[in-house]
Amino acid sequence: MSLHPMPNVPRATARRIGLLGGSFNPAHAGHRHISLEALKRLGLDEVWWLVSPQNPLKSGDGMEPLPTRVARARQVARHPRIRVGAPELLLGTRYTLDTVRALKRVYPHAKFVWLMGADILPQLVDWAGWRDLFAAVPIAAFARPGWGYTALAAPAPRTFERFRLQATEARRLATCEPPAWCFIPSRLDSHSATAIRAERPRRTRSKGKTIPDQTRTLPDRSKDSDALLELVRQSLDDNKAEGIVVIDLKGKSAFADYMVIASGRSTRQVVAIAENLADKLKQSGRGYIPVEGKQTGDWVLVDAGDVIVHVFRPEARTFYALEKMWALEDEAAAKPVKKAAVKKAVVKKAVVKKAAAKPAARRKRES
Repeated sequence: MSLHPMPNVPRATARRIGLLGGSFNPAHAGHRHISLEALKRLGLDEVWWLVSPQNPLKSGDGMEPLPTRVARARQVARHPRIRVGAPELLLGTRYTLDTVRALKRVYPHAKFVWLMGADILPQLVDWAGWRDLFAAVPIAAFARPGWGYTALAAPAPRTFERFRLQATEARRLATCEPPAWCFIPSRLDSHSATAIRAERPRRTRSKGKTIPDQTRTLPDRSKDSDALLELVRQSLDDNKAEGIVVIDLKGKSAFADYMVIASGRSTRQVVAIAENLADKLKQSGRGYIPVEGKQTGDWVLVDAGDVIVHVFRPEARTFYALEKMWALEDEAAAKPVKKAAVKKAVVKKAVVKKAAAKPAARRKRES
């Protein structure tokens, strides 16, 4: 079976491609900034965002589901030369080195460059096979707030100092035989996924007498989200949306209870479906509803809070394949069960082997 880790990319492509990997939890303007700088400063044809199912160096706590991160990344990217995908699911890789090697096998004529923020340089020595990574692909590190030239004193860049290109030579990095790397002192962008996740609405102090703890109850949000979902489905039906799919996110995501995916036959219908839905939600007393993507009409996102709605043209829906992404993640989540079964079999085998060895040991003592 032929692999297509990035949709609509022919195996014979010879493009100059930047690879930006990470959890993207969530994707933000800083990722887009590095990508645009790479396109300009390195003379790249494209940048691929490789959304990792799970970063082996990070905890899974607070990690949004992979399809959610991919969908948000595509909304943030919004650029014809930035592709977003999760090729590690299809390639079966976990570490950056393995992913790069697999992509080079699938696209043998492409000229890849690994992209990263300079804040990653001190962490490189913790990556599996980091020396081999330098030998496998050219690397470009972009300045980040607090991590400029000081990052160059880290062990990894010092080890490969003699293979470093000056920033003025950055445009030939993609065609260099690795090891080759470059530090780009570009304009700084302060966005951080960690800071975004840490942001919480500020609580205001209540004035006067507070309600006693024993009488305080939490509202049942499940009824609200179910009623909201019903309103969304009714609006989509009324506007002749096609292929409506509801994905239950409860227990899987912290940002919403449901994701709804639907199609319109044309860009005009896609925009109309989204606008009419936003109007109905506003009329129902839900206030301002963010709608993204109306300018192009290929893919419009309606953020209704507990229900996130994606409306696609059929071609765009096939290309982004959000439903397939959820199916792949569920399949990946089931893999540890198989590993546990294998471990159990190994333990059982060891017990049998130990039991078989007892008579021999007993005979030795008797002699």
